[in-house]
Amino acid sequence: MLSASVIEECHHLVQHVFLMPQQQVPASRDAPPRPGVPIGPPCACPNSRPSQDGVSVVAAADARDPQTIRARYVVGADGMNSTVREHAGIGFTGDKYEQSFLLADVRITWPLAGDEVLLFFPPEGLVVVAALPHGVHRVVATVDDAPEHPGIGDVQQLLDTRGPAAGSSRVHEIIWGSRFRVHHRLADHYRAGRILLAGDAAHVHSPAGGQGMNTGIQDGVALGHALAALLAGRADERALDQYERTRRPVAQRVVALTDRMTRVATLRQRRSRAVRNAMIGMVGHVPPVVRKLATELAGLRNREAVA
Repeated sequence: MLSASVIEECHHLVQHVFLMPQQQVPASRDAPPRPGVPIGPPCACPNSRPSQDGVSVVAAADARDPQTIRARYVVGADGMNSTVREHAGIGFTGDKYEQSFLLADVRITWPLAGDEVLLFFPPEGLVVVAALPHGVHRVVATVDDAPEHPGIGDVQQLLDTRGPAAGSSRVHEIIWGSRFRVHHRLADHYRAGRILLAGDAAHVHSPAGGQGMNTGIQDGVALGHALAALLAGRADERALDQYERTRRPVAQRVVALTDRMTRVATLRQRRSRAVRNAMIGMVGHVPPVVRKLATELAGLRNREAVA
């Protein structure tokens, strides 16, 4: 199938595809910082005031003890609901999909390959089952009204009605689960004076293709290079304008591609689904198409926009 061909090509292109269970993300975030690189606790940013020579940010890890931090530049990497972006007056143009999504990391007895990402397109809706390390699988499915905290029964029903033959898989444990609604939005600008945006604060999109984290990390690398050159005197303010000119088109392309992938994956009309399924079976055997899609999903097309 197409997904297996693309994943195999991604492995060939980048040598390693890494999947991390959701419950391990906080542990990696809380790892000890490197010497000389202090990392503060998560905090709210109720206010920021830019001026000609810097930005004053009110940061509140504890609502009873807000602190004002003065910096030459501030980077808003505070997610889709970015207060930094809001304070800067930068628009966030886009919309959200009608359907909600169920997401769960589970332990299951699974009859199919344990090292692949498998997509199922039954009439009831899309379901994705991806193998994670240590015998865990991630299940993602489109649901009209997904439960806020999915249980074993919810995931079991999805696999019975949309996955392999009913009864061939068995959910034993929900390690982590949630529901979410997917937005597709892009910041109108990545810079407003001394305030800059990166990651989900600048762009959000469907998880189709797994491009969100890589795109945000690339933002951070590109902006880090620009700020380092500016602060070291090797570049001027134009380096920050160049950051927007190179990175925003990348996000624009990712948002457009994932939007098309999501709309194709969630088709409801029977005839449209039949055409989609036939096309998936065909293009998965066309190496140039597989390689182009894998290059796009792996983020390799964006390397020049990072350097």
